[in-house]
Amino acid sequence: MEERMVTGELQNEDASVELSLRPANLHQYIGQQKVKENLSIFIQAAKMREEALDHVLLYGPPGLGKTTLASIIANEMGVQFRSTSGPAIERSGDLAAILSSLEPGDVLFIDEIHRLPRSVEEILYPAMEDFFLDIVIGTGPSARSVRIDLPPFTLVGATTRAGLLSAPLRDRFGVLSRLDFYEPDELCEIVERTADIFATTITPEASVEVARRSRGTPRIANRLLKRIRDISQVKGEQEISLATTDEALHMLQVDDQGLDHIDHKLLKGIIDGFQGGPVGLDTIAATIGEEAQTIEDVYEPYLLQTGFIQRTPRGRVVTQRAYQHLGMRKEDG
Repeated sequence: MEERMVTGELQNEDASVELSLRPANLHQYIGQQKVKENLSIFIQAAKMREEALDHVLLYGPPGLGKTTLASIIANEMGVQFRSTSGPAIERSGDLAAILSSLEPGDVLFIDEIHRLPRSVEEILYPAMEDFFLDIVIGTGPSARSVRIDLPPFTLVGATTRAGLLSAPLRDRFGVLSRLDFYEPDELCEIVERTADIFATTITPEASVEVARRSRGTPRIANRLLKRIRDISQVKGEQEISLATTDEALHMLQVDDQGLDHIDHKLLKGIIDGFQGGPVGLDTIAATIGEEAQTIEDVYEPYLLQTGFIQRTPRGRVVTQRAYQHLGMRKEDG
């Protein structure tokens, strides 16, 4: 996948920065108001009953704070936080080792839970429902089943593709919460908070501009702010100005709607090659040299949300708004 600044996916340099920026409780967490209100009630009720919180599924586009929310749930419950990902759990024994090491009430976070192998997923069912593992040891006539009792725990699963979860797994989550793209005023608050943590200052106009061009995604806002801060520092500014912000975003090829060169490549590929569509996802992927899943998971959500493309039964279609934004004219016929 081509390197881009405005992807919501986690990049190598983001990990340590995200840890330092991550809020510790629901009060500090900005945005996703309805999700926060619901979780606050469920957490309070579980603590009053002295029980583990019911299993939680967080879903939505990358970069919106699913991992942060999972960590906050553990903090609010006053328990340990264990983290792994679907692709990292290759065998049932891997999952058994993780689950058997949990203490009562602990939060186990599985990112990209839709990528769990089916064999692993099946032994997760009794663990989630009845808190035990049923492991088969050996093969053939000598095979035997061993039951391992587990302490009550909370599984927090995160996925960008809720539709790929099997129905039996999805049904075992008691709390399902969708995270949506952020509003500009929420992102502006996040940008100002991040600037404060970075021990730098940013003008209100500059923070509004960063927020407006961050595709509704906190991770992108923080990543852009880091690069803008670099340029501002080299210029010797006392605070990040609007002019420097515009200059930096132009250097990073992020336009006034938050689209970057890859978004432009995708839209122009559909327009130039297929008269604006409709065209199938696999055909688009082959045309611009990207994987179909990457286009569907990373590029499309924001383009759909902002009305630059539409999904139809026959494929993707570029909208009139996209033509206007690109300064192109839609050919008749």
